[in-house]
Amino acid sequence: MGACAGLTPTPYDSGDSRREQGICKAGNKKIRCLMVELSWLWLRYQPDSALSQWYQRRFAEGGKRQRRIGIVAMARKLLVALWRYVEHGVLPEGAVLSS
Repeated sequence: MGACAGLTPTPYDSGDSRREQGICKAGNKKIRCLMVELSWLWLRYQPDSALSQWYQRRFAEGGKRQRRIGIVAMARKLLVALWRYVEHGVLPEGAVLSS
């Protein structure tokens, strides 16, 4: 799912040099932008979910750049979690449905 949205990492590996180059951006740009926006909304409206707690532990204390990197990582995790919900009915851990 992450590859369809262009949210997978692109490692650079040549000889002794190994590093991450960020996300691949080879997928659908609209889905990628939508998932990043949805991730910010998820943090706001689902603060007690496992995904929000994970983001807060890893990236909340960092600077602006770290939070932006973290939101892309959360977008990938949220995309997979929502796919599981649609396909298998598995609600993301800690998420609350409202009517």
